[in-house]
This record gives sequence, C-alpha cells and structure tokens, in this order.
Amino acid sequence: MTRCIFDPSFNDLPDEIPVFPLSGVLLLPGGHLPLNIFEPRYLAMIDAALAGDRIIGMVQPSEEDNSNSPLQPDPRQSGLPDCPPIYETGCAGRINAFSETDDGRYLITLAGLIRFEIAAELELENGFRRVTADYQRFQGDLTSNDVAIDRDHLLETVRGYFSSQGIRGDWEAIGQTENEHLVTSLAMICPFAASEKQLLLEAMTLKERAETMTKIMEMAIHQPGADKSSSGFSTH
Repeated sequence: MTRCIFDPSFNDLPDEIPVFPLSGVLLLPGGHLPLNIFEPRYLAMIDAALAGDRIIGMVQPSEEDNSNSPLQPDPRQSGLPDCPPIYETGCAGRINAFSETDDGRYLITLAGLIRFEIAAELELENGFRRVTADYQRFQGDLTSNDVAIDRDHLLETVRGYFSSQGIRGDWEAIGQTENEHLVTSLAMICPFAASEKQLLLEAMTLKERAETMTKIMEMAIHQPGADKSSSGFSTH
C-alpha cells in the first residue's frame, strides 16, 4: 500500500512539530484525513507547515485534567480554555493536498506517517501549539505490513456494528480491501468515542488494533438501544 507521495526516512522526521488537538478525530499511519481549517491560529499553523516540511501532529484532548501532567501547556498558557491537556500519543501527518476557499478557509488532506510520543510541550507560536516529538517507539509505522488478522471475525462484527449504528456499507468494496487499509479506514471513519479512538491509535500492531476494534464494536452491538435507523453515513 502506498503511504503518501513523500515517504521520509526515520532520520528525516522533525524533532519539533505543530499539533492540532481535535477530539474524536483519528489519524493513523497510512490513512488520509481531510480537514477544513478556519480558525486563525490553525490557518497560521498550516501556513507555517507549508513553509517547512508540511508535517503536523494530530492529537486528542485528554479526558482527565491532570495538573501534574508533563503535557500541560506552559504556565503562562495553561489558563486558556483552548489549551486543554492532551494525550501523550499522537500521529504525525504530511499535508499532501491543499486548497484555499474564497472565504479564506484551507481545505487540506493529511497523509498519516508515523505515531509519536510527546516529550515536551513548547511555547505557543502564533496561537497554535507545538511539541517535541519522540518517534522512537513507532519506527515500524514507516513500513507497510499487511499482516494476518482474524478477518472473518472482524467483517462479521463490522456487519453487526454497521447495522446497529444505521451505517450503510459497500460490502463488495470492503471485502476486496487489504487488511491494513481495511483496519485503518474503519478505525478512522467509525463513530467511536474519543477514548476508544485513542486506544486504537495506541495499539502497537495491526493485529492488536483489529482485535481492539472488534471488541469495541461488539460492546456497541450489545448496548441497549443499539439498533438504529439508517444515519446516511456511508463508507463510500
């Protein structure tokens, strides 16, 4: 599977990257995430990324406010309501598609490259957040490995989950999708909770991610009132 047009070596990755905290949004290595950018600080973030290596990190605000966390913003920033604590693990992506609308928004697509752990949070720059990224634990993300998973069980569970959530699926296309792309796409597009998305991000292997996602879907299927009418969501 082709990851993206630009395929950096491990040593090419930048030590400092801007981060975009967005709850419930997941970027994984090999995945593609479209984003609509309109806030001034994030417009500035995209401008800075385009002027450099085009890499930004997607992270999620953490659900617990831990004042002792090393991932708190600088004390001069911590009082800002838009600088919440963030999870320690995110995913770096490269902007591989970009356009500007007439009303000043940026429409971009991020190609997922590699996950990272946040070693430290840096000072704000033009309103957006920056971190020192440690990629060491995730070097394997730069290599595409279509490893074996329990595909039959996963697909059976996906059918039940889609039915319970009112999601329509193109089952012919799903059945023809290779394992890595299948697991990555499902993890990114399914309406999982933010904490569940984080679990999927932090799963070390494709097999572990597939197993975790299967369990999440099975729990959703068996929740009371899980059978919903069609939401109009599609995998197309």
